Amino acid sequence: MIDRILFDPANAFFHRIFSGSIWMFVFAHLSHHVITALVVPLLPFIRSDFKLDYTQSGFVVSAFSLSYGLAQLPAGWLADRIGPHKLITLSISGVAFAGLLLGLSHRYLWVIIFLILMGLAGGGYHPAAPPLISASVSPEKRGFALGWHVVGGSSSYFLSPLIGAFIAGYLGWRGAFITLAVPVMLFGLFFHAVLRRRVNPAAGSGRSRKGGGAALAPGYSFRPVIAFIFLSTFTSAVLSSTISFIPLFMVDAFQVPEKTAAFFVAIIYSSGLWAGPLGGSLSDRMGRIPVILTICFSTGPAVYLMNHVPYGIGFGLLLLLMGAILYVRMPVSEAYIVGEVPERFRSTILGIYFFCSIEGGGALTPVMGALVDRFGFHAAFTAAASAVMLSTFVCSFFLKAGSKPIPGNR
Repeated sequence: MIDRILFDPANAFFHRIFSGSIWMFVFAHLSHHVITALVVPLLPFIRSDFKLDYTQSGFVVSAFSLSYGLAQLPAGWLADRIGPHKLITLSISGVAFAGLLLGLSHRYLWVIIFLILMGLAGGGYHPAAPPLISASVSPEKRGFALGWHVVGGSSSYFLSPLIGAFIAGYLGWRGAFITLAVPVMLFGLFFHAVLRRRVNPAAGSGRSRKGGGAALAPGYSFRPVIAFIFLSTFTSAVLSSTISFIPLFMVDAFQVPEKTAAFFVAIIYSSGLWAGPLGGSLSDRMGRIPVILTICFSTGPAVYLMNHVPYGIGFGLLLLLMGAILYVRMPVSEAYIVGEVPERFRSTILGIYFFCSIEGGGALTPVMGALVDRFGFHAAFTAAASAVMLSTFVCSFFLKAGSKPIPGNR
């Protein structure tokens, strides 16, 4: 019955929407993060309800973030063995179910437990999604499609705090989780039907002219892939740890109010609404390696300029650039991995990539804080910029050495 409604060409409205799998992946990414994006903005409500101190409040955030990052590793391995279709359904509906249980929790311990469950359930989405997206489009459009996929996740981090805060104002934080969990859970089941009917596993598995191949050819080496993943995730970790201190830097260095500093941080994440498709499209035309090297070499100057650009429009543009770097990197990296890694290892390698991306920033943020405490912002930003430039310079040799023409693709 559901299949006839969604996929029958006679039902023109539904057919136009559900016949384009890439747009469904955009909605899926948005749905996946609708619940996860509620934790931080609703933290004040949770703290007041349970009368938590700052340490206990921190555990609320870390219970999800740590389990979510750690789950990427086994989830990637599992996706290569049971198939990404099943895992991505679990990661959408499973997160929603955990969010529903969270909304029914009346003890702090159960809040922590269900947040851990949410992280474990959600860990399978990102390792499973890129191979499925690649199976929905031709290899030459892979970067563009993955770029639009980034927009879905970025949109949820913009919309969820607004919607969640509005609902919490009337129904409390529990009502916000419950209200949003139910439709997300149902969408996960609908999306599973879409995947079974519309995604062709054979499509998109070929080697892109710009991105490389998926066949394990004689002499194949993982060294360029390792160098690429290290460069991409290390750059992301340094940039994320820098961004974490931008509000404090603005308050201390520019003497601006806390609300103003928060507004400027929003400028960074607004880049996710346009930078992803732009970066993916550029990588389709120019190649993944040239784009990622350009992005990483741009990160060093961007971070270093934090020391010299005065408060105002120029500083806002600098933050916009940093956000663009952050979001351009995502589809380019995913497209490279999907194009270069043999199919049977894709989700496993993607799991490693996302684990490093998610946990790397968390690991470097205390290091950045220690540098600021000991030497000040100027020295900390300079050290961060230098580290990115050095790593990009070294990794570029491995990437160029591993980038060889593929016979028959010219």
